[in-house]
Order: sequence, then structure tokens, then C-alpha cells
Amino acid sequence: MRFVWGVMKVLIVDDSEPMRRTIKTLIGDLVDEVFECSDGSEVLAAYHEHRPDLVLMDVKMEGVDGLVATRQIKQFFPEARIVMVSQWEDAPLRKAAMLGGAEAYVGKSDLQPLRLILADN
Repeated sequence: MRFVWGVMKVLIVDDSEPMRRTIKTLIGDLVDEVFECSDGSEVLAAYHEHRPDLVLMDVKMEGVDGLVATRQIKQFFPEARIVMVSQWEDAPLRKAAMLGGAEAYVGKSDLQPLRLILADN
């Protein structure tokens, strides 16, 4: 699925601005456009507006957490591709993310798998 007109768009959702910046720096050479949200409550509108090829979603955020936001996106946009990115790397959260519609789960302690996920597209 290499992207409409060869442009790859990613939406980063994380309540930590330094983490969003870190992710953006890590993947910057692999994507054409990056959009950001700081809370899960912003995600549905941002997804609708930008139609990213991939969403990189934090799990635990103030307000609407990433698990709820993922289910909301998948409800309205079943084709959405979402990768959870979290400092919480326990099995129950990983399982909940996958059941909610995420296609992968990457721990913040090692973000390199994000490059592999993006490169495979």
C-alpha cells in the first residue's frame, strides 16, 4: 500500500511534546508529512482532516487515552492503520491494543521498530 501519489502521511498522537519531537526526528526521512495531536480527544477530527497513512498512538494520555481513541478511529475509518507507541510494555495493554484495532505495539524504550514498520510500506 504505497500511498496515494507517493506521499506518506503520519499522525503522531502523544501528550508529551518531547516524545512527539523524538518520533518525528526518528521517522522524518521516511515520511512526507507529519501531523500531531497531544490528546486522544483530538484524534478523530485530525484523522478525518488529514487521512494519514499511519497513526502512531500513545496509550496512556490525559483525557481520552489511546485505546479509546483507536477504537473510535476504527469505528469510523475501518481501514485506518494504527501502531501503539507506549512506555507501558505489559501484555494486557498489548492485547487490549490489538483487540481495539492496532496492528502493532512499539515500546518507547526502543523506537527503532517504527522505522521498520514505515519502511515496509
